[in-house]
Amino acid sequence: MPPIEAIITPLEAELKLARLEVAKLQDDNRALDRLTKSKEAALLEAERTVQIAMAKASLVDDLQNKNQELMKQIEICQEENKILDKMHRQKVAEVEKLTQTVRELEEAVLAGGAAANAVRDYQRKVQEMNEERKTLEREVARAKVTANRVATVVANEWKDANDKLMPVKQWLEERRFFQGEMQQLRDKLAVAERTAKAEAQLKEKYQVRFKVLEERLKASNGNSRIASEGRSTSNGSSRRQSLGGAENFSRSSSNGFLSKRTPNSQYGTLRSNHASTLLKHVKISSRSFDGGSRSLDRDKLMPVAGVNDNVPTNISDETLISETNGTYEESANGTPIEKTNPEHEDYVSGILYDMLQKEVISLRKACHEKDQTLKDKDDAIEMLAKKVDTLNKAMEIEAKKMRREVAAMEKEVSAMRVSKEHDMRARRVIGPRGGAVNSSHLTSARNAGNSIGN
Repeated sequence: MPPIEAIITPLEAELKLARLEVAKLQDDNRALDRLTKSKEAALLEAERTVQIAMAKASLVDDLQNKNQELMKQIEICQEENKILDKMHRQKVAEVEKLTQTVRELEEAVLAGGAAANAVRDYQRKVQEMNEERKTLEREVARAKVTANRVATVVANEWKDANDKLMPVKQWLEERRFFQGEMQQLRDKLAVAERTAKAEAQLKEKYQVRFKVLEERLKASNGNSRIASEGRSTSNGSSRRQSLGGAENFSRSSSNGFLSKRTPNSQYGTLRSNHASTLLKHVKISSRSFDGGSRSLDRDKLMPVAGVNDNVPTNISDETLISETNGTYEESANGTPIEKTNPEHEDYVSGILYDMLQKEVISLRKACHEKDQTLKDKDDAIEMLAKKVDTLNKAMEIEAKKMRREVAAMEKEVSAMRVSKEHDMRARRVIGPRGGAVNSSHLTSARNAGNSIGN
């Protein structure tokens, strides 16, 4: 037997090596933990940077939209400036013509006082034109100031030259066209309200008809079950193909709908006639559900059974009809299992309900779109009315200023006339007096010469 120390020493060496490996592994784990923490921090920072970038992108989109709006406003201001410049040039030419006429009339008045009234009229016209010119100059200056401000704002942001502005004439034509459309829409709304009332009455009548058809179907289904017991499966399968695959009927219990596939086509042959008659009534009623269908209760299930052959592809051909007191389920072997239910419940067909729901949704969307367009047009009309009111107020203020200036000019003209009349009178008075003085001087000189000669 070897000694115990010889056995223990290699084991102790192995233990030391294992401890060293454990320490290395612990250090590695710590390093990995540090790396994971640093990577998590980096991920958080990356998420923050992504959020900041998304916010900046939204800001960039907002700024681009504002830039486009400002470009449109600049184009509008430029077109207004062009129109005002044309008006200003026309007014300046008219003013120059009127000033020339005024000068000619002033010369005519100095020559003779027959055209005084005409001078007054032309002076008034000149004053009015000058005031209009001043107002136009002020408007041009304001428009230039606004255009410069907008240009300075736009110069600091992005620019997009692809957007083009419609001319003023086209805008006015479109405004008139939309006003006509608004009137037509109001008339149509009035007609739609009347038709909605009439169609609500028709809907009530059709609901009564549906109830009568339901009672007839219940009675006919009871008779069909008794009469269809002796029919063959082949005849039933051919009738089933003529119905377009309407094989599956469902019934809702207290927990939900339990589906069953009839093994024999006993009900398909006798229900086809009732389905065809119901389809006719459904088509007539679906056309009438335009305005009155909004009041349909989605939670209520109307007791109507029917099959539609012309439905879209997304609706299956299998209808949900059940008139029995029990529910059927197919077992694993394919044999039907009947579950009795004490309550007798009937439900509307899924196709009819889908048709009615689609019509209701489409009508609601159309009405909502019409309401939105009407609201937008009313807002535009209100804005235009406000602009018209502001322009009327500005015109009234300018008219008052014009009247005041005209009154002041009339006062000045009357004062000038009074002063001219005084000057003319003074000249007339001074003329005869000067002649009398000269004649007296001449007579005195003659008398003096005669006395010297004597």
